[in-house]
Amino acid sequence: MKVTVVGAGAVGASCAEYIAIKDFASEVVLLDIKEGYAEGKAMDLMQCASLNGFDTKITGVTNDYSKTANSDICVITSGIPRKPGMTREELIGINAGIVKAVSNSLLEHSPNMVLIVVSNPMDTMTYLAHKSLNIPKNRIIGMGGALDSARFKYRLAEAMEAPISDIDGMVIGGHSDKGMVPLTSHATRNSIRVSEFLSEERLEQVAADTKVGGATLTGLLGTSAWYAPGAAVSGLVQAIACDQKKMFPCSTFLEGEYGLNDICIGVPVILGRNGIESIVDIPLSDAEKAHMQASAEGVKKTNGLLEL
Repeated sequence: MKVTVVGAGAVGASCAEYIAIKDFASEVVLLDIKEGYAEGKAMDLMQCASLNGFDTKITGVTNDYSKTANSDICVITSGIPRKPGMTREELIGINAGIVKAVSNSLLEHSPNMVLIVVSNPMDTMTYLAHKSLNIPKNRIIGMGGALDSARFKYRLAEAMEAPISDIDGMVIGGHSDKGMVPLTSHATRNSIRVSEFLSEERLEQVAADTKVGGATLTGLLGTSAWYAPGAAVSGLVQAIACDQKKMFPCSTFLEGEYGLNDICIGVPVILGRNGIESIVDIPLSDAEKAHMQASAEGVKKTNGLLEL
């Protein structure tokens, strides 16, 4: 099992680290355009191998896509990070060019790859990959919902003063501050709806805090977060590599599902060796349906800025 991660910055390096520590891949290739940067990150990570007990080989390369050949799964984290006050949508001009060039270079050397897009604005970059690459839609996945759901569960656990292992919840919709749709009606603590523990007002605050989770961290750190995004990516990669058939909310190309067409947006999917094995249809409340529709309109507006 060979995995390539393009972009050796904080998110890419964290992603490579978590994949290696889980020890399910034979090799992780870390690629970056900055001379020596990926090589240095790979060497540093490999020096963790005996300490953390993994045997995954981590290789760093500078812009040499031939070294990524025959990768089973490829992850694109490259692009400029969000800065304080910057929305994900404002990144589109620069990152679209990067994602298009990178995805085509990856496909040239790994025609059977499953592609995971992390670069922001993620739903639009995933849509761009669909329009740029002539591969089945199940093999192109946008990572956003897994991260947003982790932040949702963190906020729910915080509000209930409960261990996170007790909490189950999901965020669908667009991966943006306004586009997220936290499914409070489906969230549970050990199978009991969270509405049994929290007031409607408190749940609304949890949802609001979840939506600005990324912006909150950007304000505190001065750049985008990396630990949780890297962990979220590694979860998707492991589910695919190990054919786990696990459910994650991911951005995928819709053709009528949830009443939406010609758009990539976060919905529950089953991940396995073929990438997206199926899209899961779950009932939504009227409010959640309205929020999902509004989210889709926002994503389509951003998609309209692409030069396809």
